[in-house]
Amino acid sequence: MTVVSDIDPLTLALQPPPDETPEAREARLQREREAKKRSDLIDEELNRQRNAEKSVKSVKILLLGQSESGKSTTLKNFQLINSPKAFKAERASWRVVVHLNVVRSIHLILDALTAAEVFAAHPRPYSPDNPVYPALTPELLGLKLRLIPLQQVEIALLGKLSPHATLKNEAPGEVSSAAEVSVHSAMPWKTAFSRLLNNVRGSLDGLEANEPQECREARQILHASSEYMICLWNDPIVKEVLKAHHLLSGSPPARFVRSFYNSFLDAIQRVTSLSYEPTNDDILRARLKTLGVSEHQFSLKTGNMVPHNWIVYDVGGARSVPYFDHMQAIIFLAPLSCFDQVLAEDDRVNRLEDSMLLWKIIVSSPLLKNSNLILFLNKCDILRTKLTSGIKLSDYVTSYADRPNDFENCSQCEYLKKKFAGIVKNYSPSSRAYYSYFTSVIVSRCFLRW
Repeated sequence: MTVVSDIDPLTLALQPPPDETPEAREARLQREREAKKRSDLIDEELNRQRNAEKSVKSVKILLLGQSESGKSTTLKNFQLINSPKAFKAERASWRVVVHLNVVRSIHLILDALTAAEVFAAHPRPYSPDNPVYPALTPELLGLKLRLIPLQQVEIALLGKLSPHATLKNEAPGEVSSAAEVSVHSAMPWKTAFSRLLNNVRGSLDGLEANEPQECREARQILHASSEYMICLWNDPIVKEVLKAHHLLSGSPPARFVRSFYNSFLDAIQRVTSLSYEPTNDDILRARLKTLGVSEHQFSLKTGNMVPHNWIVYDVGGARSVPYFDHMQAIIFLAPLSCFDQVLAEDDRVNRLEDSMLLWKIIVSSPLLKNSNLILFLNKCDILRTKLTSGIKLSDYVTSYADRPNDFENCSQCEYLKKKFAGIVKNYSPSSRAYYSYFTSVIVSRCFLRW
């Protein structure tokens, strides 16, 4: 037989002791009041956090542009502005990238010298398509031999960034066309590398104490080879060989046609110093090509100090965007400085023309018709240098005709700006917000102004 009681056990537990004194009763009530106060404070904080989360607006942005347009540098600028502590924590990882950029640029020069050697040993009949090389001096050939150890440095550094990556072995006399290192967006290389440095406290001594042995040895070899690399880069015969390969611009100052090779060759002594730590500008200039789609989140504060979550999707190397129809905005980077260059994958297509074609595809896409458009007319600093050196925009953009080839009055910039704006006007399937800016995203102070 089951006995049912009308007495609630919880009520019994909360009842005061039957023999409670007035003093004990007052102490108990005081404890209950304090517990209630703590509970109310916790509830208030939870409600505040809930309301704050509701007030934070998430803005989804699609970042687009052809290879080498400045997408990765734009993301670095976002991180530098909004997450400076995280940016600083990744310096050790970027030092490896800077060193790899230097080694790959030297590798390209050595390949060109090897091609000149092969040509000297087996001369071919004259043809406009065959480069004409200057004679290589014994001193230059000696420099080439002294820099052979850099190949092992390259392998070691590349292995740290991308364990499964391999180097292309060019045939003798072939200049590398794959001198750029790339990583897939699915591989968090900075996180993986930084894990090796998890005891770093932000000091240079910490970086060195926790540095992987392979990277330390590579850094020491680079430091020991710095004078040889400087002599190689400054040799006038080397410049002539690179011009013969159309790798170097013909007008002074001598610069590589593909701008990322130039980043550190004029600063070899500084970046190969044993005490070197990358600056913000070094990290912005460091080049590491990203393949695939990656997602980046930033918390930005607008003028009214209301935080916004920005979710930026970088479509690295992709030329189609069929799965991004839910974006609030699109940032498209069009490098203006490439008006005299062709695509690496198709030398029949002008890079500026290709940017305009990509812009037209994006603007006219029905899937993206609800996305606001932000255009970065990028690399204005390099455009200025090219125009000042005498390279004429009208030689490559025939419709520019006889307008002034002068950057200062911005006639050519405004001309190109109107070209891109005309595509929006003529091909956008719906009316929407459109903004355009002249940028040099590799220069952080210029990026801040947009």
